[in-house]
Amino acid sequence: MDKNETLEAFYKRKMNWVPDNLKQELGHFNVFRLEPYVGEHAQPVPYKRRAFYKITLVYGRGILHYADKTFTVNERALTFSDPFIPYKWEHTKEITGGAFCIFNPLFFKQFGDINQYPVFQPEGNHVFELTDAQAEKVELIFARMKEEIASDYLFKYDMLRNLVFELLHLATKMEPFTSYEQQPINAFQRISALFLELLERQFPIDESHQHIRLRSASDFAKQLNIHVNHLNRAVKATTHKTTSQWIAARLLQEAKILLKTSTWTVAEIAYALGYEEATHFNQFFKKHQQTTPLKYRNS
Repeated sequence: MDKNETLEAFYKRKMNWVPDNLKQELGHFNVFRLEPYVGEHAQPVPYKRRAFYKITLVYGRGILHYADKTFTVNERALTFSDPFIPYKWEHTKEITGGAFCIFNPLFFKQFGDINQYPVFQPEGNHVFELTDAQAEKVELIFARMKEEIASDYLFKYDMLRNLVFELLHLATKMEPFTSYEQQPINAFQRISALFLELLERQFPIDESHQHIRLRSASDFAKQLNIHVNHLNRAVKATTHKTTSQWIAARLLQEAKILLKTSTWTVAEIAYALGYEEATHFNQFFKKHQQTTPLKYRNS
């Protein structure tokens, strides 16, 4: 893995040899050691789009910003992140090692809903301090993942799913991280940045990403585990626009792109943008664009 190559680019390159039909059937999964992110030149991981769920075993000291909370890891921890809540690590040069696995929702299609586990829910616990004994158990699970993914066993992906479930159950039984700090003075800026991050990462919409999940201020507030009024105040105070204005503007922008560049029907575009009824989408579009979607497409 090149030091300038992102994890997602590296993984996509590694998956190029897999036939498309097999990718669709298996989804994406891989497991890595943490060494590529260790050293004196290690840089903080910025808030950015992450296409994968990620489970990380980390040794050493680091600071994890997760949504509007900050956790200081002093020795070792097990962390869980999903594609819908931005996070970043700081002081990665003090992290001495560890391991992580990544996977997308398709990897668990028809094998259970991983979002039901608290570690992948907005209000759940995502960071767990580990004892020596717990760290040893987790290390063995990652070692088994490395062994399994390198094998030629026909059902190795079922084994890998089972190992992920082992980590989920192990964490669910643990005591959550007990010491974290709310973000200080710049809380409004952080919340606004997270909101805009979540809004933007739902786009662009294509054939592999056809239906957005977050369409209202309450949807975003729930995902960030804050009160909707707090979100609205933060966004208005820092951007001078309301949460609803940001959402409407981004939906309109994507609608115009899809109308001009895709062959989807208006009803299909409406569904992709979260409208159950095409008439509601038509009303929204006409209100903001002063014309109907079909007239806009044909103009």
